[in-house]
Amino acid sequence: MFSVPILRSHGLQQKLSSTPNLNVFIIRSLFHQTHHHNFLSTSTQPGFSAPPSPSLPHSIVKTVCSLVLESYYHKTHLRSSPPKLNLPVNAESLTHEQAITVVASLANEAGSMVALSFFYWAIGFAKFRYFMRFYIVCATSLIGNGNFERAHEVMQCMVRNFAEIGRLNEGFSMVIEISNYGLPLFTSTLNCVVGIACEMGLVEYAEEVFDEMSARGVCPDSCSYKLMVVAYCRMGRVTEADRWLNAMLERGFIVDNATLTLLITAFCEKGFVSRALRYFDKMIAMGLMPNLINFTSLINGLCKRGSIKQAFEKLEEMVRNGWKPNVYTHTVLIDGLCKKGWTEKAFRLFLKLVRSDNYKPNVYTYTAMISGYCKEEKMNRAEMLLDRMKEQGLVPNTNTYTSLINGHCKVGNFERAYELMDLMEKEGCNPNIYAYNAIIDGLFKKGRVQEAYELLKKGFRWGLQADKVTYTILLSEHCKQAETDRALGSFGKMLKVGLQPDMHAYTTLIAAFCRQKKMKESEKFFDEAIRIGLVPTKETYTSMICGYCRDGNISSAVKLFQRMCQHGCVPDSITYGALISGLCKESKLDEACRLYETMIDKGVSPCEVTRVTLAYEYCKQDDSATAMVILERLDKKLWIRTVNTLIRKLCSEKKVGMAALFFNKLLDKDRNVDRVTRAAFMTACYESNKYALVSDLSERISEGIG
Repeated sequence: MFSVPILRSHGLQQKLSSTPNLNVFIIRSLFHQTHHHNFLSTSTQPGFSAPPSPSLPHSIVKTVCSLVLESYYHKTHLRSSPPKLNLPVNAESLTHEQAITVVASLANEAGSMVALSFFYWAIGFAKFRYFMRFYIVCATSLIGNGNFERAHEVMQCMVRNFAEIGRLNEGFSMVIEISNYGLPLFTSTLNCVVGIACEMGLVEYAEEVFDEMSARGVCPDSCSYKLMVVAYCRMGRVTEADRWLNAMLERGFIVDNATLTLLITAFCEKGFVSRALRYFDKMIAMGLMPNLINFTSLINGLCKRGSIKQAFEKLEEMVRNGWKPNVYTHTVLIDGLCKKGWTEKAFRLFLKLVRSDNYKPNVYTYTAMISGYCKEEKMNRAEMLLDRMKEQGLVPNTNTYTSLINGHCKVGNFERAYELMDLMEKEGCNPNIYAYNAIIDGLFKKGRVQEAYELLKKGFRWGLQADKVTYTILLSEHCKQAETDRALGSFGKMLKVGLQPDMHAYTTLIAAFCRQKKMKESEKFFDEAIRIGLVPTKETYTSMICGYCRDGNISSAVKLFQRMCQHGCVPDSITYGALISGLCKESKLDEACRLYETMIDKGVSPCEVTRVTLAYEYCKQDDSATAMVILERLDKKLWIRTVNTLIRKLCSEKKVGMAALFFNKLLDKDRNVDRVTRAAFMTACYESNKYALVSDLSERISEGIG
């Protein structure tokens, strides 16, 4: 039996721990009533007789029973299920006790189907729909007839109806209680209660029901597990869905095609594409034949992750299995290619659809292609596709126009963006907040701040509501202008209107405070984001690490870097560069050098600032040999560019001798000396009275030219 704390946590009204005695009393009394008395007396069917009851008007019960029998036997063609009765009875004039007497008597004398017909008629009225004793009498009467299946039908109906008014727990507790009085528990009832709990979002309670009934000997079937898997998938809680899916597969159950599609979609949306692939292959191994929708769902997930090659491999597998890709399959591939920046490949696939006799591009296909060209700022092609789309009789949707507006804003063509907004209105496709966001963001980026605010006010006057993106755009603008107070104001308003900031919004604030060396504020927002379940991104960690390094707190920067790696967030060249620079400032050159080597080993190319900074720090220590070794792992092109910059930096610091060493190395690799580097070196030599070095340099350059 469930404990009080568990039930209270679900906010359900009745506690099971407080009902057993009451339930026992009700059930015992009702068993006694239904099995030892016969209240029905009617002339319609022979053999019916009943002693008068002092508490119930005999004539009303008799009349209702007669009417039920008359209506029931007029519907002889509906014997497989209880027929719907048409009774000329005012339900309000019938008392609860009379209804109980009628259903019990009908079950005893006329049979289960007749009783069920009256039962369904009665619960059509609120007066009886939420009257628990009515369900119990009906169920116990059917148990007395040995009709367990119909008794469960009644109890399931009770659970469903009581759940409507927040009394799910009370309904389920009665199912458990009545099972102690002769009703064996069925898997169908387990599935009914679990399904209702899942629909209400009470998945933890559903788990408790599952465990309770399993402990009482009920064997869950594939539907039982599927309900839990689907519920967690729909909530986006893929870890729990994964747990239940594993339990399902361990028992040899196979996931159906609809559930497989839902699973793939849920896993892919949360970034668990590899797990989705694994289950997909496992389902095939267990005998499931994936259909076109299953394959397309997985291809979509792979495209969203950027795994285009794998997506096309799945496409080939799909074709081998006899499925022809439809327009939706092609659309997700085109969208994936465009997001990857491969618009020309996407366009070739698009043209295949255009030339196809079976599948033609739809609105979504055109929109995906237009969006791809807009991202690459190829606005002429995007506009050409818009015209082509309209020629085909297709009506652009909000996403089509928003993509075009966004693209024109990126290239600074706000005049066309405004034209498109007007066009949207004329075509009955009112600009939404996404379209406004696109223009406002573009205006901010081009420095047209006042115009952006005016447009935003106009949108609000038209009844638009700012969304998460709007507030994040405002946050970014305030932070860019170092207006942290206004940024905090926008952040607070966002929370006030019920919008939960995402990690990007938190990162924007964190980065702003880090730039101002306000690490306490940054730490506060960092911890808050983690507390509410957000996952810090590479940008979040990098901002914090840069902030700590600026603040001279290198130990905290190193700890956070280690935490970043442990959490599976891969540092990039900016992250490494910030930490290496910080270590160099603290003269921790050995640690900086180890980090630099690790970075290269992992295939991350150090930026020029990082390369020059580390080499220069060793030069400052008169250790040019180590500086040379550090740069040796670079390819020739990067090495030449880095050494040119390093020579100029050494010359500016009047370290002419050290600069000469690198200059000679440079001449060994490249005789085409950079003019700026040569001028800087010669100027430094003259200013330091190192005329001999100038002479040697000129001689070597002349030899190279000769």
